[in-house]
Amino acid sequence: MAVAETIERKLTAALEPQRLRIVDDSEKHKGHAGYREGGETHFRVEVVSESFAGLSRVARQRRVYEILQAEIDAGLHALQLKTLTPAEDAANPGRRRGDG
Repeated sequence: MAVAETIERKLTAALEPQRLRIVDDSEKHKGHAGYREGGETHFRVEVVSESFAGLSRVARQRRVYEILQAEIDAGLHALQLKTLTPAEDAANPGRRRGDG
């Protein structure tokens, strides 16, 4: 199973997101630390989930890292995370463009 598919499956099961966007940015990191031929080492992940309510940004990111620990141990080198509650997402519709 592809790393992106595993990320999607695990985050969906654990966080029941209203929106989940996963982008493999590995090719942008060719020649840098952690890159390997075939990619699947550097991902941009946006998760909108009610389960983040009441958690700090750091706590949200730690939760995602805990869920994906096996993938990190297996060579997932970098995750750029955007973690929002549905209320935060609704308050900032411009964020959905996927650029940050």
